[in-house]
Amino acid sequence: MATYPRKKKRLGQFKFGSVLFSTTLSLFIVGLFGVILIQAKGLTSMIRENIEMQVFLDKNLSEAELESLETNLKNRPFVLRKADSVVFRFISDEEAAQTFIESTGEDFTQFLEDNPLRDSFVFTLAEEFQTSEQIEQISQEIQSAPGVFEVSYMTDLVDSINKNLLKISLVMGGFILILVITVVMLINNTIRLALFSQRFLIRSMQLVGATRGFIRKPFLIRAWVFGMIAGLVASLILFGLISYTRTAIEGFALLQNEELLLILFGVLIVSGGILSFFSTLRAVNKYLNMSLDELY
Repeated sequence: MATYPRKKKRLGQFKFGSVLFSTTLSLFIVGLFGVILIQAKGLTSMIRENIEMQVFLDKNLSEAELESLETNLKNRPFVLRKADSVVFRFISDEEAAQTFIESTGEDFTQFLEDNPLRDSFVFTLAEEFQTSEQIEQISQEIQSAPGVFEVSYMTDLVDSINKNLLKISLVMGGFILILVITVVMLINNTIRLALFSQRFLIRSMQLVGATRGFIRKPFLIRAWVFGMIAGLVASLILFGLISYTRTAIEGFALLQNEELLLILFGVLIVSGGILSFFSTLRAVNKYLNMSLDELY
């Protein structure tokens, strides 16, 4: 009967396909949840842009007083800035009256000689100033400025948005923690099983006098490379999925943040290398410390 020589195993060699597939799948799941978080952040920012503050002005202010007050408000840090411009507008009493007539269908100018509505400035609050306490403080500060009659904002909307976002953040934080723990365990177990076939080779190298560092090195290099490749593959799959979704769902691109997506892809690639490295280090150390009876 013909016999065929068995292929020799090299130190540091383990199954490429299973480790790459499992690590890529794990990182893809983490990355997909990261993309959801980025979209949620974009959606949150869009919701928060609906939080406006309206500053009603005294009657019969001069042009100089209006310009001074407008300049002062525009330069305040709590006014939202987008694309190097402030989200700020002036509404005259005539424009306010026209809007009121169009929305209610009642023309009060027919029985009132004087327009009771006032000129006003309307601006969106920057996201970092949208707690209830900060908004109340800003309102009082503006209210004390000369030429300001009243400051108005939707208190119930602010409280509702902040409470709901806090609940969502806590739930998503719990999911992230569970997901990260699951992924770490999955990658760790996959690599440990992949190295199981190398346990006797590791012991043989110990018996011929190889140092622990010499034995670990090829395993760790291979694990780092595999992890980086898995992170890169997961990032490419996510990029393709995001690109398809942009074309398939109208308005999806508005929630995108290119900078955060690039950071996410970089984190996936580096995390793949780090997780594989330390999982392999743990598995190799385990086999290095086992007795011969335990190896069997």
